[in-house]
Amino acid sequence: MAMGVVGSLQIKLKRAYEPSAKSDGRRILVDRVWPRGITKEELRLHRWAKDLAPSAQLRKWFGHDPARWSGFKERYHRELDKLPNAIDELAAECRKGPVTLVFGAKDTLHNQAVALKQFLEKRTETRS
Repeated sequence: MAMGVVGSLQIKLKRAYEPSAKSDGRRILVDRVWPRGITKEELRLHRWAKDLAPSAQLRKWFGHDPARWSGFKERYHRELDKLPNAIDELAAECRKGPVTLVFGAKDTLHNQAVALKQFLEKRTETRS
C-alpha cells in the first residue's frame, strides 16, 4: 500500500484482495471490471467509480505490460482530462480525509490506480 499527501490530498492505493482497514478511509474501486472472486461485502467500498477507469480499448491495449506503462499513463491522463467534474469530485473527497483507490491488478506499480493518483497529484500541484 502506498500513500501520498500532496496539496492536502490523502490518497492510498490498495489491491482489492488485501483486507480493508479503518485507516483506508473512503474506499473507491477504480476498475471498469469487478475483481474476480470477491464479493461486495469483502471489498467494503464507498463507491465504484467506473467512470474514472481507463476505457476498455485502452485497458486492452495496455494489457498490464510494463513496457507500455509510459504510453498507458499518457493516454489514460488524456482520458481523465475529459472528465473534469468526476476528477473534481474525487479530489474533493481526498481533501476531506483519506481515500483508498482500490484496484484488482496484480502489478502494484503499473496500474490505473497508480496513474490516477499521479494525475490527481500533478493536477493539484499545478493548481496550487
